[in-house]
Amino acid sequence: MTVASDRLELARLVHRFGFGPKPGQFKHLLDGGIVRARASVLTHGGTDRGLARVVEPQITDLGQAPSDDAASRIYWQNVWDQYMSLAMWWLDRMVLADHPLVERMTWFWHGHWATSIDKVEFALPMKIQNETLRTYALGNFSDLSRAMVLDGALIYWLDGEVNVADAPNENLGREFMELFTLGVGNYSENDVKAAARGLTGYQVDQTSGRVTFDATQHDPAPFSLLGVHDAFSATDISDLVTSREESAAFIARRMWFRFVSTSVPMPRTLVKSFARRNIASLVYAVARDPALRRPGLSQAKSPVEWFVSACRALRVTPSKLDSGSVSWYLGQMGQFPFSPPSVGGWPFDEAWLTASSTQYRFQTAAYLVQHGSVTPLGSSKSTMVQTAADWLGVAKWSPRTEQSLRQAVSDPSALATLALCAPEYVVSV
Repeated sequence: MTVASDRLELARLVHRFGFGPKPGQFKHLLDGGIVRARASVLTHGGTDRGLARVVEPQITDLGQAPSDDAASRIYWQNVWDQYMSLAMWWLDRMVLADHPLVERMTWFWHGHWATSIDKVEFALPMKIQNETLRTYALGNFSDLSRAMVLDGALIYWLDGEVNVADAPNENLGREFMELFTLGVGNYSENDVKAAARGLTGYQVDQTSGRVTFDATQHDPAPFSLLGVHDAFSATDISDLVTSREESAAFIARRMWFRFVSTSVPMPRTLVKSFARRNIASLVYAVARDPALRRPGLSQAKSPVEWFVSACRALRVTPSKLDSGSVSWYLGQMGQFPFSPPSVGGWPFDEAWLTASSTQYRFQTAAYLVQHGSVTPLGSSKSTMVQTAADWLGVAKWSPRTEQSLRQAVSDPSALATLALCAPEYVVSV
């Protein structure tokens, strides 16, 4: 007999370290025991049949915009079409992956190294960045940081391409330390000025994301950064910053905050698990922490996380839907891939639980149910409510939710819509 704590832990694992279960997966994992279930959720690498079904988007360098009005309209339509193709491709990857941990971590890093196409404008630099985040998603954080400090989309997003020796721009250097690697209070304003000098001379071709180095625009003079006096390049700065213990603690706290709790303090052992900056080791330590069995550590899904989990349950492939409808629904709920509102990323947890988001979530759920399959609910009215919990990976319905669902057992589509919008599904309890 399965204990309630096993069911609670598994529900958190499949929703927080993945994007929710596919039909039948939750019950299968539960029957195999929590130890095997945890190992399955944390599986990554190797052949993934679900991902093999995803069609690669045709993202190209469109070059500079033409001056002719008619040609310009076609050009900017192509820019938009490539963006939508890229976004739908990534949603497909999240939905179709049999082992979605890497995609889940790529999504996490996208929010961490937040970069928006709203300023970058072109899909190719964002695609390159996305592949970088995926490559290092569970790799070494120092390697990820080295790649990202030279990432064209990130440099352009934070004005790094106008950072030159005669007029240093501090945006990239400041955010690199404050939001990406060290956290507030672990550097000084002098460190920001020093980092800006070391990051001078890196140029970006906006349409392709190609980064080049212009030595004539770089400040080669030695300077002091975090107590070290030397001449620094971008990667030198990255290596120094990520080697500091403050960086290990900052990333470990961010991981704990995003995957476990915003209220329960992070155990110090997590920092030790990240001593070599191995991201997979940190993720495994977080996923195995006893806190995941503790009641009360709820976290609301973001709109994309909720949308993806609903699509997985309903066997809906996002790219087979109307992309305009998908972007509209997600946009109304406040989130769409590749478009975070600021360098700080998206809001988190309860910020998504607004009256407006609830309204649009119901509309989106009804749309997805219309295009998906509710056959996992079965036909037995007496067991349909519990079947819905197993189908969606919900630990337990509240009495109020259970009563509402029981009133809809004669209409499986209505029951599925209610279940997808139930507090116990919207919030990973």
